Amino acid sequence: MKKQLFFLIGIISSISVQGQEFNLETCLKMADTANLSIRNSLLDIEINDKQRSAYMSARLPQLAYSGDYKYNAIIPGQVVPAAFFGGPAGTFSTVQFGVPFVLSNTLQLTQILYNPQVNYGLSALKINAEIVEIQQRMTAQDVKHQVASTYFNLQAITKQLNFIVGNIANMDKLISNMNAMVQQELVIQTEADKLQINRLSLVNSKESLQATKDQLETMLKILIGMDPKASITVPVDNLVEQSILVDSGTINYPELEMLAAQQKMNVEERKGTNMAYLPSLSFYAAYNYNYNMKPADNYRTGIEGAFLGLKLDWTLFDGLEKFHKQKVNALNAEKLTNQHDLILQQLEMKAAATKRQIEVQKSSLAISQEQLILSDRVYKQTESKFEQGTVSSNDLITAENNRQQAQTNVVSAYIQLRQAELEYLKSIGNIK
Repeated sequence: MKKQLFFLIGIISSISVQGQEFNLETCLKMADTANLSIRNSLLDIEINDKQRSAYMSARLPQLAYSGDYKYNAIIPGQVVPAAFFGGPAGTFSTVQFGVPFVLSNTLQLTQILYNPQVNYGLSALKINAEIVEIQQRMTAQDVKHQVASTYFNLQAITKQLNFIVGNIANMDKLISNMNAMVQQELVIQTEADKLQINRLSLVNSKESLQATKDQLETMLKILIGMDPKASITVPVDNLVEQSILVDSGTINYPELEMLAAQQKMNVEERKGTNMAYLPSLSFYAAYNYNYNMKPADNYRTGIEGAFLGLKLDWTLFDGLEKFHKQKVNALNAEKLTNQHDLILQQLEMKAAATKRQIEVQKSSLAISQEQLILSDRVYKQTESKFEQGTVSSNDLITAENNRQQAQTNVVSAYIQLRQAELEYLKSIGNIK
């Protein structure tokens, strides 16, 4: 609890200092404690612990009480030989046993002395705890992948918006100059209209990107447990251009760990089936007190009873049920072995492919950056010539569109590189 409090204080301080800017590390840490999927996976671990505690209680003594109040409206009778009461041989009499009112109280203690299934159940719960813990880590990796992916997309959209805002500002300056030239009758109105059309296209792109940005912000806030109404901003440049491959050497394959745990469970199931051939033994003790009343004769008496015992339960023949269970268990064991080999091959192949993709995207980013430098140079030269009147507005718009496409390519290359790095980290189970 204290650790969580200190962590929240640190986040609040970071927000206040940075003006509500969230870096990737902060978002991932917030998701660790606030994401509902991760919190539910942690609850699954706690639930399994409680189930194990509940199961272990079966090994403790069990004490039960039962009470019974009975009114015999007709006291049952039984036929006995008349000679029992000195009557003639060969004849019978009906004798009633009991009284109208009987109050029965029983207290029984039961203690399991030996039950092989209890030990099997505890072993299975212990392995299940491992499975739940692995599932929790897999859930955390999936959530962190979603957080990081959303974060990088939000950065890319923000960077693209910044480009467009700058382009609109530059276009406004050109349109202003063009309108002045129109008033001086140096150019016709059509030339200014062409620039205005291009500006409207930029405004439309800006509005579309802003809507996407709003959706990504909402999604990111949900993933990290923030109030959807709160504001959030992410730094644009430092993490878009900075690699996230801080620790790419540590390889964790939770999928293989899950299969290993399932194989252990398969072994325990086989042991459990074998243990079912053995008998179970329990001790029990009971105390009984019956209070009998017959108001007509003013008769009242209490009768005590107590006994101790050992109970042995042993299934001598179950119709070959356990025999067939063992056959199924053996087939499942073979299936798990095959799955382990297959998934290992798939994971290694995916890790190698995503690692190669990182190099491809690095090269693509370098090319896109060079194209942007060249397109900026071409646009500035075209703009200068346009102001000198040596090129038409069509040439200027073409140069502007080429620069916009180069800007989009750079942003796309950035996000593809970050996503490639993210996929590689996910493939080796190392998103931190």
